[in-house]
Amino acid sequence: MWARLRGRWKALPPWARWVLAVYLAGFAEGAGDHVRWMTHGGIHAYAGSYPQVPIQVFFVGLIVLDPLTVVLVAGVQRAGIWLAVAVMALDIAANWIGNWSRVASAPANLLETAPWVITAFGVFVFASSPALLRLIRPETDTAPSSV
Repeated sequence: MWARLRGRWKALPPWARWVLAVYLAGFAEGAGDHVRWMTHGGIHAYAGSYPQVPIQVFFVGLIVLDPLTVVLVAGVQRAGIWLAVAVMALDIAANWIGNWSRVASAPANLLETAPWVITAFGVFVFASSPALLRLIRPETDTAPSSV
């Protein structure tokens, strides 16, 4: 198994390995951040900052989705790239919606109140995913054909 995984990473061009490494770091950091929130406030950790229940549920769900993304991306799986795109689309939307009242009430503090880091990481994921999806072939494409 490790040899196969190592082979999948070695088959990638260096730029793709770096991009996937950034994905791994970003989603691992996200998982750690959500675990930290949960250890301080339990299942209702986000209730004080995000009154919208769907956003709270999504953030709690990231405790599973972020590590799952890490595992799939580490395995050089197309599903990991697709999951990364979906998670970041929802994460950016949830953070902007949840923080909008702070952003709107203090536009002069836009750099402090807006979720720029999450947005920047999401844009990176969105911009890099098409090239990664073209590069990483589905398992069925890479398997030898039997005639």
